[in-house]
This record gives sequence, structure tokens and C-alpha cells, in this order.
Amino acid sequence: MKPLSRTQRIVAISSVVVIALLALVLRPAPLPVDAGKVSYGPLDVTLEDEGYTRVIDRFAIAAPVTGKLLRIGLVEGDSVRSGMTVASILPPDQNTREYREAAAMAGSASASVAEAQARQRQISVQLAQARLKAERYDRLYQEGAVSKESHELAREDASVLEKEARAAQEAVRAARLQAVAAEARIDRKIATKAVEVRSPVTGRVLRIPDKSERFVTAGTPLVEIGNPEQLEVVIDVLSSDAVSVKPGDPVAIDDWGGKGTLKASVTRIEPAAFTKTSALGIEEKRVNIIATLDQPEPLLGDNFRVQASIVTWSAERVLRVPVSALFRSGQQWEVFVIDGRRAKTRKVSIGQRGIDDAEVLDGLRDGERVVMHPPNELQDGMRVTTSSE
Repeated sequence: MKPLSRTQRIVAISSVVVIALLALVLRPAPLPVDAGKVSYGPLDVTLEDEGYTRVIDRFAIAAPVTGKLLRIGLVEGDSVRSGMTVASILPPDQNTREYREAAAMAGSASASVAEAQARQRQISVQLAQARLKAERYDRLYQEGAVSKESHELAREDASVLEKEARAAQEAVRAARLQAVAAEARIDRKIATKAVEVRSPVTGRVLRIPDKSERFVTAGTPLVEIGNPEQLEVVIDVLSSDAVSVKPGDPVAIDDWGGKGTLKASVTRIEPAAFTKTSALGIEEKRVNIIATLDQPEPLLGDNFRVQASIVTWSAERVLRVPVSALFRSGQQWEVFVIDGRRAKTRKVSIGQRGIDDAEVLDGLRDGERVVMHPPNELQDGMRVTTSSE
């Protein structure tokens, strides 16, 4: 074989260098990605949702009678003591048909008393005569002057009249009570006296539906009273999530308007779910979770909005991977592990999942770096570069 000339060798070497330079220039640039790290540390699994505060013991005071409500002088936030008057109600005007009917009923009741008393006197006279006759027939029967049948009839007549006398006495008593009740309805002194509605507890006024003077019927809500220092937090979560919550689970209260995070704990899970329409118009079954603050917060009041995080699972030290690095491949979780300057897919087994991190059961080691938020164009084996490089 004829050796290459000096010129040919130079051309050949130049061609190799040009091809190498072209390959270096034209090869794809490394894909920039965000990198996270697999590490040991604490992990909390939480349910996050909006909630609101409410007074634990709320007392809704209603009108005990029908009448004219005088203007309520209290305002929301006022302190009240147990037994303090919170509202006054005047009975209806006596110059009405109702009053005339009540007066007629009182007259009828009085007549019934007189009738019952007359009946009682009549029976008393008959009873006295029957007793005398029974005593006389006792003596005559012993002397053999009357028959046994006549003697027994006399005693039986006296016994029957004694029972009628007791019944007449009770009838008089019942008629008198009815008369007292009827008279009370038309007693102007009683009827014109305001009925005072008193607070059953010491607390503060939470709500007054309408403080204006007006006519109210019995049962109309007047004032709501409670102690705003004794608050509970109501958090509604999906029913499928509520099954993982149990009494005693810690709760963190954020975005309540003040500084710091308030601590609370779950006291109960309501047994019945309710239907609620989400912001997307989807009907959801939700359950109220009730939590109590560990320490009272004076800045919070009734029906304040809060953001709550319920810790349903917690561990002090587990191997963690950022949740944003996980993606599904069929039924298997996978991640892109950064090996040198290339990203390689790897199957992993995941346990508990928190908001930011997930528990690694198998597939990753402490200290390994993974691609967070892997872009769609990232493929197995591609070169990558991170912001720290």
C-alpha cells in the first residue's frame, strides 16, 4: 500500500477535527432541570381545608310569650350576667276581642264554681240524712224490727253518697282553679306588666336579629348569647378523607388574621355527612371535623374564617423524596435520578404521602438527586443541567 503523502495526511487529520467539532457543536444541549434531594427527616401527612370558628355553648333566647317587644338596648359584644334582663315584652292590648272572650270565660268559670258549690251542699245534706238513716236501721236490725235487706240498702245509700260528696269536693276545687286561670287572663294589673326575658348564662351578646320595637309571637328569636373565649373550630373535609381522622389528632391553624400558627386538636368527628357544591360545581359529600384550641385566642371571635391542617400521620425519621419528583408509569411510581450529568428513570415504592414529601420504601438511597417537576421533553438517559451547576 502506497503511504499517504504529507498533504493527504493533513487533509485527513483536518477532516477528523472538523467532524469532531461539528459533532460537538450540533449535539443537543443539556436540558435545564430543577433538582431535589432524597434525605432522612420528619414527615407529616395532613389534610388541609378551610374552617370557621364557633362558640361552643350558644344560647338562643326566644320570646316566652306573645306581645309587644320593647326596643332592645343591648348591642353585639355587650357583656351580660346570668339573670340579667335582655328584653321586655308587653302583653297584647286588653281592649281587644281576645280580652272580651277572656272576660266571658272568666264569668263562665265563676258560674261553674257556684254550681259546683251548690251541688256539694246538696250532696252534703243528703249524706247527713243517709248516715242518720243508716244508724237508725243498725239499731232496728239488731232489735229485729227491719229486714236484713232494708238494713243493707240503707248502708249502701250512705256509702254511695259519701263517694259523691268526695267527687263534688274535687269538682269545686277544679272549678276554682279554672276560675283563677281565667281571671289571670283579664287581670289588668298582670296584663299590663312587662314580661322580662333574662339571660340564662354569663357571656357576651353574639347576635341580635332585630332590636327594634315590634310585635312578636312566642318562640321568636330575640338574642344569641355565648362566651367567645370558648371557641371550637369546624373544618369540613371530604368524607373519604374524614375516615383517616381520629380524635386527638393535632391541628395547625393558619391564615386566621393574626401572627403565628395556633395549635388545636381534634375532639370529635360528626357522624353524618352533608352535600356541598364545590367551586367547580361538583356535589361533594363532606364531614365536619371539630377541633378545640389548646390556648384561647382573644383576637378570634365567632364565625371567623381560618385555614386548618389536620395531621393524620406523623414520623420523626423516614427516607423522603419530594412529591414533585414523582410521576406515574402505568401502576408504578417512577422518578428521574440524576446520575452524573444524565437523568435516568427508576421505579420506586412509596408509602405515606405528605404535602411536600413522600415516604420512600424502596428504590432510592439517601443523598441521591432527583429531577423535580420533570418536563415532558425529558427522556431516559438525556443530559441535564441544574441551576446549581
